[in-house]
Amino acid sequence: MSIEKRIVIKIGSSSLTSRHGEISKIKLEKLATEIAHLKDAGHEVVLVSSGAVAAGYRKLGCLKRPDSLPEKQAAASIGQGLLIESYSHLFLSHGYVASQILILRSDFLDQTRYQNVRNTLNVLLERGIIPIVNENDTLSTERLNFGDNDTLAAKVAGLVDADQLVILSDIDGLYDKNPTTHGDAKLIERVTEITDEIESAAGGSGSSVGTGGMKSKIEAVKIAMASGISTFLGNANAENIIVDAVGEKAVGTYFNCKKSVTALNQKKKWIAFHSGSKGEIILNPDAVDRMVKKRESLRLKEIYQIDGRFEKGSVVRVMDTDEEEIARGVVKVSSVDLQRLLKADKDQSIDSTVIMEMGDFVCHIDAPISVGV
Repeated sequence: MSIEKRIVIKIGSSSLTSRHGEISKIKLEKLATEIAHLKDAGHEVVLVSSGAVAAGYRKLGCLKRPDSLPEKQAAASIGQGLLIESYSHLFLSHGYVASQILILRSDFLDQTRYQNVRNTLNVLLERGIIPIVNENDTLSTERLNFGDNDTLAAKVAGLVDADQLVILSDIDGLYDKNPTTHGDAKLIERVTEITDEIESAAGGSGSSVGTGGMKSKIEAVKIAMASGISTFLGNANAENIIVDAVGEKAVGTYFNCKKSVTALNQKKKWIAFHSGSKGEIILNPDAVDRMVKKRESLRLKEIYQIDGRFEKGSVVRVMDTDEEEIARGVVKVSSVDLQRLLKADKDQSIDSTVIMEMGDFVCHIDAPISVGV
């Protein structure tokens, strides 16, 4: 008997549309049927779906996928409606209700909105609904957008404490070299750590329809693995790919966390991947080792200097004197008060002032905190 799981599935644009850019009814039916099989088996499913721009740009009157942001946003406003209508109809035919959630990066940056999204998704999943998540392309800007739904899917997987992330596109998985240019390229079936070799094997996008290439998928895997979530990467066109991926029977690449890696809790997930940073605290050299290895709270006497303006409760980057980021955490003191304390006549009580509690920072060796933030 299979164990019921909470699964986040990401589907790319090229896996949903025809070569002419229209929504492919056959592809959507295949996807919906396989997700329905997971639901029938008792699993909870969140679908992160691309395809709004690809589905809408022809009805906007464009002959090819638009390049300008206003046209992309206009195409998305048409395509998103078409996409969710098709999904809703197909899932209802299997007896399941779908919902739509459109997200901006700013929804993750604000901790209250982050928690609101999490609460909404949890209610939907507990009631048996299939949430369909996409970036809000109509409102996003070049500065704020996720850039690809691989990163969004990994963030959503961490948000809902998923058991597995399934990333589907038009490629079979991660190869040791680019299979389009190397006939001897071999599929890497299992990965437990993202090494330099794994990163170098990641190539560019294989489709003009989507925006996320292999590099973005590896970046998404890093986020998922830091959250303790196993990930599968495979070809959406393969028969029964979703069910087989969950059952670990599919052809593709499985990314499984080492058992020794401790998953981040929700607070640290937000700090590491979603919060953004308001400023920087640069540490004395001796403080870096103690903070990383001994996991002790940060005190005033260990600060070399600060940069930027931030309030109490803000997330800041913790740097060494070589300007390398070593951690990210929540400060207990504003930048104004911190500057005042640094300039004050030092005594033991001032020097021992706690600036950042141990539980309020995430070290770089715990997670790839520079990824997708």
